[in-house]
Amino acid sequence: MDKIIIRGGKKLTGTVRMSGSKNAALPILIASLLTDDECIIDNVPALADIDTTIRFLTYIGKKIVMRGSTVTVRSHGRLKPTAPYDLVRKMRASTLVMGPLLGRLGRVSVSLPGGCAIGARPIDIHLESFVKMGAEITLTCGYVKTIAPCLSGAHIHFRYPSVGATENVLLAAVLAKGTTIIENAAREPEIVDLADVLNKMGASVTGAGSKKITVRGVKKLQGFRHSVIPDRIETATYVIAAAATRGDVTVTHTNPRHVAAVLSHLKRAGAGVQCTNDTIRVVWKKPLKPVTVTTAVFPGFPTDVQAQWMTLMSLVHGKSSIRETVFENRFLHVAELQRLGANIHIKGNTVQVTGVKNISGAPVMASDLRAGAALVIAGLIAEGRTEVLRVYHLDRGYEHLEKKLRTLGADIRRVAQ
Repeated sequence: MDKIIIRGGKKLTGTVRMSGSKNAALPILIASLLTDDECIIDNVPALADIDTTIRFLTYIGKKIVMRGSTVTVRSHGRLKPTAPYDLVRKMRASTLVMGPLLGRLGRVSVSLPGGCAIGARPIDIHLESFVKMGAEITLTCGYVKTIAPCLSGAHIHFRYPSVGATENVLLAAVLAKGTTIIENAAREPEIVDLADVLNKMGASVTGAGSKKITVRGVKKLQGFRHSVIPDRIETATYVIAAAATRGDVTVTHTNPRHVAAVLSHLKRAGAGVQCTNDTIRVVWKKPLKPVTVTTAVFPGFPTDVQAQWMTLMSLVHGKSSIRETVFENRFLHVAELQRLGANIHIKGNTVQVTGVKNISGAPVMASDLRAGAALVIAGLIAEGRTEVLRVYHLDRGYEHLEKKLRTLGADIRRVAQ
């Protein structure tokens, strides 16, 4: 396995281009299962999760061609109504094939995804919704078997605005008979991007981006061409890194509206923030102030940015706190930041942070994707050498991370162990 070596203390300066959103690209790729027509998806990032999805779609029965950031999906024989454990265990988003395969084939068998480093994240909300739409579900040998010869529209109220459940129900409802109404739906930009794709395919989806989404089922869907939205979590990571290293960074090909909560907190901390329609410039002007955050579903402060924010606050004079309300067990990076010298203490679902003057480089280990990003930022500001292990987590969600950071002046490299 590779590791990343960073020699800290360098300010990040310059311009960096953001990649397409992984969390938008995955359900859009899976939406290609809804049609036999050709589907062309642009601005797809080169990431491990994308590779897994392509292998997954190939296994199910699609032919995939990837040239640069463009993925073309074509039909290649009959679709298999099965998602085996070997694929699902590598990427939880694989469970999204339930919706389109149930809608097209009337049956699907998907391996249970199991636990996760940042919490169990069960799929019970997905399954309850399919039952309301007329599906029968059985659990056999670790697989969820779902049968619905004809899905029917239903009025579904989520007890929690789950992104995955919203996407899965959308993917099922577009070919269901009648109208489906989703109440308390997730409002993330990735949901809007998926709905835009489904409408390009001939679906009738309204209300995406609000708490109530209405889907009027159609008999058949067509191919599409679509460019994936920018990655808002990558954007947030780079602007926080700019502030943490006392730098001056402009990120391009992004959408400031998608990271409004993060930018608002950066401004409160004292960072200079300037935006255009598709760029964000963050400038360190003076010592930052501690700012407390509470994670929330969109449009609140993203749970996927909690770890990076914690790193930033670790070197800000004064006390702040970070309260995690979305996922349990998402403080595994705390122990690693403490190894570097951060003054952090966990109390239930809240972390108390007392800023220190400096932290020192040391070997650390990424427990998940965003924890890995937080440790990279810590390495950028630490004195001396930091080694980040288990960087395969980072490869799931950050395209060309070391290359992009080097263009901004970081002393960072990847080496094979």
